[in-house]
Amino acid sequence: MAAVQDRGAKGPGDRASPPPRRTPLTPFQRLARPHALMAAGEAVMAISLADSLFFSIRPGEARGKVLLFLALSMAPFAVVAPLIGPLIDRMAGGRRLIVQVAAIGRCAVAMLMIVYLDSLLLFPLAFAALVLSKTYTVSKSALVPTVVTSEVELVEANSKLGIIAGLGGFVAAVPAAILQIINPRATLFLDALIFLAAFVLARRLPREVVAAQRQGSREKEELRSSAIFLAASAMGLMRASVGFLFFELAFWLRDRAAGTAWFALGVAFAAIGTLIGNVIGPRLRRITREEIMLVGALGFTGVAGLGAAVAGGVLAAVLLMGVVNGSAAVGKLAFDSIVQRNAPDANQGRAFAQFETKFQLAWVVAGIVPVLIPIPGALGFAIVGILALFAMVTYLVSMRRMRLGRPIPTPLSTRARRELSRRVGQRREGTPTTGTSRPPRDPSRDLPPPAAPPKAAPRSRTER
Repeated sequence: MAAVQDRGAKGPGDRASPPPRRTPLTPFQRLARPHALMAAGEAVMAISLADSLFFSIRPGEARGKVLLFLALSMAPFAVVAPLIGPLIDRMAGGRRLIVQVAAIGRCAVAMLMIVYLDSLLLFPLAFAALVLSKTYTVSKSALVPTVVTSEVELVEANSKLGIIAGLGGFVAAVPAAILQIINPRATLFLDALIFLAAFVLARRLPREVVAAQRQGSREKEELRSSAIFLAASAMGLMRASVGFLFFELAFWLRDRAAGTAWFALGVAFAAIGTLIGNVIGPRLRRITREEIMLVGALGFTGVAGLGAAVAGGVLAAVLLMGVVNGSAAVGKLAFDSIVQRNAPDANQGRAFAQFETKFQLAWVVAGIVPVLIPIPGALGFAIVGILALFAMVTYLVSMRRMRLGRPIPTPLSTRARRELSRRVGQRREGTPTTGTSRPPRDPSRDLPPPAAPPKAAPRSRTER
């Protein structure tokens, strides 16, 4: 009798079952993975630079050096981005290339910082790290609309990326703070490894064109609408509060015990606040309008800033870091939704890159203030609150005027730009620009007035 064949054995005609196929990553997942690592590396670098730039050298030298590279970092956003940005958007894989350059550049900068940690070369390296950081943020904002299937998913995608960034920053801040106490160079080495991994993952980003065509007149008109202009102004002041508080807290903690550890805790709370803001942002959008979300974010920041000023202390400052960053996350989601609603014909990737450039510029400009001027902690926190409340009130007043059909007050920046253009035009024409801004005097005004015509003599009764 033939032996019974084992059921597990394969006959000659049986074929080996193919291995299970891996589910391909979606475009959003390809962006989310390097974004998490870039956020983690950013937190590690912030802790490392805080100890090297703010706590390890004399106050006068620290302020001067940080002020220098902050001022220089405005150049890419004020000059380079408006000129090169449109060219990169129309190039296939242009923004993906910028993300890769930013990641590998941050890796190289971290490795060089290990060598020149105790040298003056640390400051230009810190400047390069800041520029690359802001460059990545702008490029990421342009890439988000290219990895979603519809504009409805855009706010949700930004929310998820914010949650991922918050988690990545918080997780990375804990070992970074421990390594910073043991050996600062170990922190920088960890940072270099994180950015190297981000570069490897960024190579798998989709190679797409952000904006195939130039910006048309309809797109420009939509992006300059009153609703978007007012929301962008309010969001710019919100981002300015974030930059101001970051450097204010860093320099204020210099004279405190365990300053580095407190600043690391502040960075961790900022990441937690960003995480919470991105979690509740989409839920708030379902129950209220975007303008109310933006007003609430500004109001919450204002109350928290004044409360921290009254309470005082390091713990209040650290909690304020979380509140301000969380409110900024809610405000950013509201602003993105306002742009979607009021500019349906605009290219979202190009538009968000343009606005993000302006927001990053506001962050840098506001950060220069506490670097240039030593500000006590309570006063600095009060400034954060007053700035947010000012933005909230002006936004509400301007929105009411817009609903009533009244003209919106011209902002100071626009007035200054117009005055500068007028003076430049007068100088080219050879007209003196000193004195008041009145128009040149008409020479005909210096001539005597023309003689009055002679009055006719009264007629006599016979002539009547």
